[in-house]
Amino acid sequence: MSRDHKPDILEEKIRIEELGGYVDDGYLNGYLSVARAFGNWHMEGLKGPNCPLSAEPEVRRVLLTEDDEFMIIGCDGLWDVFENEDAIRFARRELQRHNDPMQCSRALVNEALYRNSSDNLTVITVCFQLNPPPELCKKFVVRRRIAHSNGA
Repeated sequence: MSRDHKPDILEEKIRIEELGGYVDDGYLNGYLSVARAFGNWHMEGLKGPNCPLSAEPEVRRVLLTEDDEFMIIGCDGLWDVFENEDAIRFARRELQRHNDPMQCSRALVNEALYRNSSDNLTVITVCFQLNPPPELCKKFVVRRRIAHSNGA
């Protein structure tokens, strides 16, 4: 549902440069690793109506289906240490255990801290179903047989 809003992504870089900003080694005006944010207005060169840091969110409308289980909304401190699919697997396991989106959000923040996230951490988990996510596949036991040879 989302894409990263990093300053060095071509579309964001063009927008930044058209507003008089620059991207230095992946950082907006040499300061921020994001191109869109609600905060960080205290930083020099990022103020005003035509500043290169945008608070305008990317908005999409999506028709939910019965297969849609939950959504994770998180700031860059989460996504710096979690790949999208990794966060989904982690949240899915949490929701299967207790089906509590607030507890799931806390667990994601705690795991991000454990993974040494060094940025802001805000996470909101939104559940679209009343029941916890179902098991996707049955667990099975793999039995291995090892044959020993005496070299003869």
